[in-house]
Amino acid sequence: MDKQELGAFLRSRRARLHPEDVGLPSGPRRRTPGLRREEVAVLAHISTQYYVRLEQGRAPRPSAEVLAGIAGALRLTDVESAHLHVLAGTAPLRNGTHRRDVRPSILALLDRLPRTAAFVTSAVFEVLAWNELAAALMEDFGGLAPRERNLARRAFLGPSRRGAAPYGISDLAEFRHHVVMQLRAALARYPSDPAVTGLVEELLDGSPEFARLWDRRDIQAAPVLTKTFRHPAVGEITVDCDSLALTERDQHLVLYTAPPGSRDSEALALLNVLGAEGVSTSGSR
Repeated sequence: MDKQELGAFLRSRRARLHPEDVGLPSGPRRRTPGLRREEVAVLAHISTQYYVRLEQGRAPRPSAEVLAGIAGALRLTDVESAHLHVLAGTAPLRNGTHRRDVRPSILALLDRLPRTAAFVTSAVFEVLAWNELAAALMEDFGGLAPRERNLARRAFLGPSRRGAAPYGISDLAEFRHHVVMQLRAALARYPSDPAVTGLVEELLDGSPEFARLWDRRDIQAAPVLTKTFRHPAVGEITVDCDSLALTERDQHLVLYTAPPGSRDSEALALLNVLGAEGVSTSGSR
């Protein structure tokens, strides 16, 4: 049970709500935003004293029933509720470190996908495997050290620090928010994994923007349906974006495609012919 983080998460979720959101009268002007602690306690059917101690990090582990009541009172989503259980120690933690080995069938699938830029990421955004079209669209990950293949580092500590979005993506702000939320969830699942804790500490120390977003304690992001790249060789490409969870290894298979016959599909086809090496040569002219 992570008492301090549990308390901070509860405070952050309580601050989002207005009395009218939960069917309570707004009453006189409030000094601070959000519901009062006693209001949450009443809605969750627990004592105010116990809820206060939870937020202060001084309470014993709550039962599953108590957590369900609090989740309902705070209008938590399914993802937020699951995170609440992880913080409270009532959900199983994954053992040790997050996995970096990709299932052989997924490796084979990457090369069998026609006109699809595909890659696999770990729980902390390290690109673990990719096909040739992904390398042509983004970069040749094979020429990078594993540390440099981390998309979280690229988003907060890479070219974006100087105002250049990595890979020319148009949704840098949204991607950064997504990264922070996923890393917070990963830290709750792997609290003793030095690769996870070290990455979070590095980003907190090196990026004020990461630290600002981290303090929000958001957990759930809206799905990204499309993404636009500004590519040095073929110009602007807008692709459909699908991310498939590989749950047994806590990884994601990311797929970028374009509708057949579209200009974007033709651009992907050209990149497929050029390959990463041809793109590098073309982009340097």
